[in-house]
Amino acid sequence: MDAEAGVAGADQLPRRQYYMNLLLLAYQSFGVVYGDLSTSPLYVYKSTFSGKLSQYQDEETVFGVLSLIFWTFTLIPLLKYVTIVLSADDNGEGGPFALYSLLCRHAKLSLLPNQQAADEELSSYYRNGFAPRNGSSPWLKRFLEKHKKMRTVLLLIVLCGASMVIGDGVLTPAISVLSSMSGLQVRATGLEHSSVVLLSCIVLVGLFALQHRGTQKVAFMFAPIVIIWLLSIGGIGLYNIFHWNPNIYQALSPYYMVKFFRKTGKDGWIALGGILLSMTGSEAMFADLGHFTSASVRVAFITVIYPCLILQYMGHAAFLSKNTFHMPTSFYDTIPEPVFWPVFVVATLAAVVGSQAVISATFSIVKQCHALGCFPRVKVVHTSRWIYGQIYIPEINWILMVLCVAVTIAFRDTTLIGNAYGVACMTVMLVTTFLMALIIIFVWQRNIIFALVFLVFFGSIEAVYLSSSLMKVPQGGWVPLVLAFIFMSVMYIWHYGLRRKYQFDLQNKVSMRSILSLGPSLGIVRVPGIGLIYTELVTGVPSIFSHFVTNLPAFHEVLVFLCVKSVPVPYVSQDERYLVGRIGPKEYRMYRCIVRYGYKDVQRDDDNFENMLVMSIAKFIMMEAEDASSSASYDIANEGRMAVITTTDASGSPLAMRDFNGLADSMTTRSSKSESLRSLQSSYEQESPSVSRRRRVRFEVPEEDDMGQQVKEELMALVEAKHAGVAYIMGHSYIKARRSSSFLKKFAIDVGYSFLRKNCRGPSVTLHIPHISLIEVGMIYYV
Repeated sequence: MDAEAGVAGADQLPRRQYYMNLLLLAYQSFGVVYGDLSTSPLYVYKSTFSGKLSQYQDEETVFGVLSLIFWTFTLIPLLKYVTIVLSADDNGEGGPFALYSLLCRHAKLSLLPNQQAADEELSSYYRNGFAPRNGSSPWLKRFLEKHKKMRTVLLLIVLCGASMVIGDGVLTPAISVLSSMSGLQVRATGLEHSSVVLLSCIVLVGLFALQHRGTQKVAFMFAPIVIIWLLSIGGIGLYNIFHWNPNIYQALSPYYMVKFFRKTGKDGWIALGGILLSMTGSEAMFADLGHFTSASVRVAFITVIYPCLILQYMGHAAFLSKNTFHMPTSFYDTIPEPVFWPVFVVATLAAVVGSQAVISATFSIVKQCHALGCFPRVKVVHTSRWIYGQIYIPEINWILMVLCVAVTIAFRDTTLIGNAYGVACMTVMLVTTFLMALIIIFVWQRNIIFALVFLVFFGSIEAVYLSSSLMKVPQGGWVPLVLAFIFMSVMYIWHYGLRRKYQFDLQNKVSMRSILSLGPSLGIVRVPGIGLIYTELVTGVPSIFSHFVTNLPAFHEVLVFLCVKSVPVPYVSQDERYLVGRIGPKEYRMYRCIVRYGYKDVQRDDDNFENMLVMSIAKFIMMEAEDASSSASYDIANEGRMAVITTTDASGSPLAMRDFNGLADSMTTRSSKSESLRSLQSSYEQESPSVSRRRRVRFEVPEEDDMGQQVKEELMALVEAKHAGVAYIMGHSYIKARRSSSFLKKFAIDVGYSFLRKNCRGPSVTLHIPHISLIEVGMIYYV
């Protein structure tokens, strides 16, 4: 009996811990995930009753608007996102690109042909319980994989969704801050609207100026602010229901929606552009999923978000049903006078928190686009030592700030900004609905009927709302369309240029037979040291290598073809990051190393990279020696075989690595560098703190009897080459369109891609390559 009680207690403890963690994550999610959604009541009714619907300001119309808000909020945020879409997260990540990466892993939909079979063995590649199978619609999978144009259309749809999310990053801060600051005019009646706009711009500039500090320093305040805001507006809504119109609950019946459209007709349909603002932030809820589990986000939504916002919308409608003349500032008019100023302060803080969430989501999606080859190289700063993946992108931050302030000054009215906001949000929602239909077929492997039901049901609702928003394109709705076109053009041109460059490399690889014909010396002088040749190819030797050989009189004794590659998963664990293989026979001393990153991984300035690379190659040499099949003579058919090397476990390493704390000149006693080069390196290290702080180590080959003589010689050659120095060799490529190319292709490559390449960060800066060790050789690609 006691034993049974002990087992029951042990079972309850993990369960209690699980629920405690669930509640903690749900609490933290308020400040990160729900900031945007919770501030919608500030501007929904004002935007809805602008335009021609202002002629129908009576109780019946207010009841109809509330009915539409209630069912819209129930069907889209609650049913679609919380119940269904949150189940399609990519190992905890959400958003259009997360769905696209899921699809690319379950079907060959990517346009960049650098996938490897080894990528599918990553622990995070397939979701638990969703191993690859033919599924219920293999014909659809074959159709999409076969037709390149369909895969291009799919990529353009994803880029459209990503561009609209970036558009949200411009419009959300503008409408949220301007709406909250407009409350000043309710009490300070003499305050001019231009002063409100100026104050809003000051708040926005301050918000963007503080982004470089990261959100972790004030993130602990975000959740309490949003919770206080939600409880405040929920309580005010409940007060207004009982004080103004207790019968407002009748408006929850769909009957009032029918009466609304019968009465208002086309004017009511155009007013849907204001009603849809009640569900803006639903996409941010999915895109900002990040480090929160879907269960914690669901708990927060169902227990607090949904009831508080519904009570607020009902109370607001109850007030308007008896005070229809208060439409322009209706939200602040519903607040009882004794609590006005505290609620105003909380509303302003909540607007800032909501804006912060969308700005962070914008940084995240730009990072995802860049990782998957759809955005130019930008500076990515990791802002938190504790929260992995929290980033800041300076270039995007200042572009967003300028655009956001420009929109605020140009429109000066939340109704016009709301028109633009509605177009952006509904487009993203439609893109998500389309991608979710494909997820249901390819990832969840359900019958195509389920996907069609999902697509038709939610797609038709969102299409009606989008059609209403598009009617307001002349009244501000053009802004997200212009922004989306610009960002989509940048993304697609960059991706197209990368793709053409990769295809050129693929088609012009140096054949192994020509390399073997040169002999172990490759026809040139081999000098001590390691040469790291950067390439985007995952197999074969790139054409730029022959260009190096013809331009450089000598080459290093050990050559490593290094490929830094992004795979369509959020994170790659350190133990699965390095793939190592051999190029040619052993006496050639040529290796290939592929370093794999996920689209949420941050490539830091890792001063231990060279050491880890040497240890990985040494482990590969030992693994190869232990494999009996590799001891035979070189077979060109085995070219391309690679092994995953774990880097966290040092126990299996054949090399001993010792920290060296001596002087820099003692470190290079066995170096082949001349005295002048060593003094030049020493002065460079003194001027570059990041280089001087690098970890200094020496490798040693232990004296072991069981190690073969050939293996020991190869390890000694590797160690001596490392001590002699490491050089980073890159191709400085210029891409030109062929003369026979069409005008559109020439414009995309010679103008668009060339402009982006010249004005973005160089690959050596992005890869944190020390300048003193960098060799660049120019080469022109005619694509």
